[in-house]
Amino acid sequence: MPPGAVALIVFAGVLGLVFGSFADAVAYREPRGISLLQESRCDGCGTPVRWYRNVPVLSWLLLRGRCAECRAAIGWHAPLVEAGTGIAFAGLTWAALARPTVGLASWWLELAAQLILVVVSAMLVRIDLEFRRLPNVIVLPSILIISILLAAAAFVSGTPDRLWRMFLAGAALFAFYTVIRLISPRGMGGGDVKLAALIGLGLGYIGWGSVLVGAFAAFLTGGLYGIVLLALRRATRRTAVPFGPWMIVGGWLGMIAGEQLWALYIGASA
Repeated sequence: MPPGAVALIVFAGVLGLVFGSFADAVAYREPRGISLLQESRCDGCGTPVRWYRNVPVLSWLLLRGRCAECRAAIGWHAPLVEAGTGIAFAGLTWAALARPTVGLASWWLELAAQLILVVVSAMLVRIDLEFRRLPNVIVLPSILIISILLAAAAFVSGTPDRLWRMFLAGAALFAFYTVIRLISPRGMGGGDVKLAALIGLGLGYIGWGSVLVGAFAAFLTGGLYGIVLLALRRATRRTAVPFGPWMIVGGWLGMIAGEQLWALYIGASA
């Protein structure tokens, strides 16, 4: 790794904690119609949260998960999202430093796209699990931003094949999920269809193996989750289960290990 790699990874982790706090705030406020400009307040007593009690993860631990004023319980969602985003930022930065690159500009553009996808993933997973929806205000701008970043990365790195594959994969997954929604409107939401386009962009930039593995992994993990719920009698065959989180899990599996898993599959079936 280059000099200063450890410092960059640590910085990325700290930055991830901050963006994780932002992601959690958006996931909590957007479905409830609360402005992001409004200061943080305790849900129990309404007391504004002072800045030094709003440090990601650390404040929750020091306060033992309770409000400093009324001692009302503070949910574990915030520190989980913050810590998870911080770990993901550090891990992706480490992976980016470890792999060869064709240029510094494309390296930064690719990493920026990945880190933005982490933040968007954190928002959407929490919202979909709690409210069964994937807001357009998050998904649609994300499609535009990721398209611009990855298209720029493909252009400056001299790999136009990635550019066309990226948009083709995004369109293909969008069309695939649209067909599923037309066949089973109750089983697939409009937000899932738009999210498929976003995931397709990220997977397509990497390769077709990532696209196939990511798409398959979404249905595999979602199906296993449904089976577990049925086995525990937490759901019935007619229970609506959010699929967005499993699309995101499958997408990240495809982006991280899709090409390797696809190569193994092709090698085993040859």
